[in-house]
Amino acid sequence: MNTRAQAVIGAGYGDEGKGMLVDRLTAATRNATVVRSNGGAQAGHTVVSPEGRRHVFHHVGAGSFAGAATHFSRFFVAHPMLLLDELAVLAGLGVKPKLSSDPRALVTTPYDVIINQAVELLRGNARHGSCGLGFGETIERNLNAEFALVTQDLFRPDLAERLAAIRDRWVPQRLADLGIVELPPVLAEALAADATLQAFVADCQAYLDYVSLWPDRRLKDLGPIIFEAAQGLMLDQDYGAFPHVTRSKTGLPNMLSIAAEAQLAGIDVVYATRCYATRHGAGPLKGEVNTVEGITVVDPTNAPNAWQGTLRVAPLDLQVLRDAIAHDLSTVMQGMNVTASLAVTCLDQAKGAFSVADGDTIYRLQPDEAAHTIAEAIGLPLRFQCRSPGRLQPA
Repeated sequence: MNTRAQAVIGAGYGDEGKGMLVDRLTAATRNATVVRSNGGAQAGHTVVSPEGRRHVFHHVGAGSFAGAATHFSRFFVAHPMLLLDELAVLAGLGVKPKLSSDPRALVTTPYDVIINQAVELLRGNARHGSCGLGFGETIERNLNAEFALVTQDLFRPDLAERLAAIRDRWVPQRLADLGIVELPPVLAEALAADATLQAFVADCQAYLDYVSLWPDRRLKDLGPIIFEAAQGLMLDQDYGAFPHVTRSKTGLPNMLSIAAEAQLAGIDVVYATRCYATRHGAGPLKGEVNTVEGITVVDPTNAPNAWQGTLRVAPLDLQVLRDAIAHDLSTVMQGMNVTASLAVTCLDQAKGAFSVADGDTIYRLQPDEAAHTIAEAIGLPLRFQCRSPGRLQPA
């Protein structure tokens, strides 16, 4: 068995085309398992199958159209409420993925969502860019062992009592720490309702009907592994511009820890970037403009919404991209072999010459040469370039 894993990592602020890449790698790999290495259901990885089926993968791995199983690693944050909705949508598309989870994967409760949304709403114009799905609050709660909830806990006979303790003791404590005196009425009603707790217990029971427990250390037994990262390197909790970051490691570190535990020999990683830069949510975006000359942005996935606003754009900055990838590769520990390559997406949206920056220098690129020029500037071999919204082809 080949004990090297493949991996897809976004090199920007997310939305780089990771879903398409995972789909492409899965289509070329028999009996693959896609391993979610960070994040949770706030991911949005769009895949269009050769038959025209389209889905934005949130909880389930983006290799599902191509037949891959999905594994939720110990660094993944499970969201039972949203998984069940996604599985229903996928079933309507003829897809019933096989799912497994490390027992240590954290679990989001409705109370984490309530706190998350209350905090973000009260920030007003100073929002951090949260999706409002409770991801960061889940991690915060699990720092307190008394209120921790991981996937193996969903089997507990006292699950309802544990959730009640989170509602009755953790939530007031957390709101007080955040300086929140009063919740918006709709959130206060959801918090107080017993139906909220009862519905979530039912969701957890249903979750276990679909997800089997499987430790990360036995990943080799699941067949070829493809790591699927969420968000991008510029949103990494240690590398991005705080506080406009996600509360997870978005690059190699989690994958390397999992690979070491599973005794994998190495990782072949593809870093993904659009041919221009985007950011959906608050925070800095170098060179931000209303429109990028030569680019016609087509993005039905990142529609304007109340939590993240409108998709923002800028010319791609090669120095920013180069530094982010170099930093991520610097985390590789001794004894773990990693190879890296680049994928450039959304070239179909380049309708003519367009600009990219490299620090203070501006270059004009033609669409047919852009991917190779970008890869050469970054210092990585070009593995894929995307010139259509469908399945990626090799460079």
